[in-house]
Amino acid sequence: MTITLQTLLKKDWFGLLIVVILSGILITLFKPAFLSSFNLYVLMVSTSYMLIIALAQMIIISIGQMNLSVGAIGGLVAISFSGVMEVYHLSVPLAIFIGLAIGVICGFLNGFITVKSGISAFIITLATLYIFKGINLGITEAEPFYEIPSAVKNFGNAKIGGTPIPYLIIIPIIITVLMWVLMNRTETGRHMLAYGNSVQSAELLGISSSKVVITAHVISGTLAAVAGMLVVCRLQLGTPNIGDSWLLPSFAAPVIGGAILAGGKVDVIATSLGVLIVAIISQALVIFKIDPFFVQIFLGLMILLAVFINRYREYKQEASRKVFTHD
Repeated sequence: MTITLQTLLKKDWFGLLIVVILSGILITLFKPAFLSSFNLYVLMVSTSYMLIIALAQMIIISIGQMNLSVGAIGGLVAISFSGVMEVYHLSVPLAIFIGLAIGVICGFLNGFITVKSGISAFIITLATLYIFKGINLGITEAEPFYEIPSAVKNFGNAKIGGTPIPYLIIIPIIITVLMWVLMNRTETGRHMLAYGNSVQSAELLGISSSKVVITAHVISGTLAAVAGMLVVCRLQLGTPNIGDSWLLPSFAAPVIGGAILAGGKVDVIATSLGVLIVAIISQALVIFKIDPFFVQIFLGLMILLAVFINRYREYKQEASRKVFTHD
């Protein structure tokens, strides 16, 4: 039993799970309405697409890069998804296919340009952020698309049976499981982590840098596309500002989950719990009627704290290696 507990304590997600449980209990003691059906429904809805957004950033962090265009891709897909259904009256499955294709193309462009130019993904995705956003505004002329099919609206707002669980959360759960399998049980996931840990060592092992970078960006673009379409389902319209506020939360959850921005270390479960913590804090601020701008302050402080904790852990690991080498 002691060994099992020690093993759990070493996991990034275990401490976060304790934080989730304790924060839930603490908030409920002061505000029992926190566990009401309506509040749980709102919490799960907000968690659903933010979880996919966080995973879209996490996959890029795993290779030691950043994707600043996650929100721009999601926004472009959102208005494309809603636009083709309103303007061209395409079926929902075909509109979904087009949305996913746009996400793949955008992700591929990010990865391909990064590989071929040798320029930091930070700069490349900063540039494509404005390109994708410009296309978004050019298509919509800053006007929303309102004529969304009933099936899409129902999926975004319906609940499973008489429970507070929204249908919207089904897709994020499936994606989270797939991402866990990818990062922990596949060769592709191991190659990404190896590349993020050391580019030179990965290349010496025969890992293709181009393949790793492009694959990570394609997955990120695809996940951003899914998140954009889920937001359309929830809002029941396609608006040009979808994705504008995704950047900070996309980094917050993976970093809170123990991800190292230099690459080589991410945790899908911990990232998921990081999303839940951010959602709980945001919901708690609403329940306690605290000004919304404090959400941004809390997120910033949590990211700083998580970075300092990660740096301390890296320092301890480096120190232990030096002691081991000396011995």
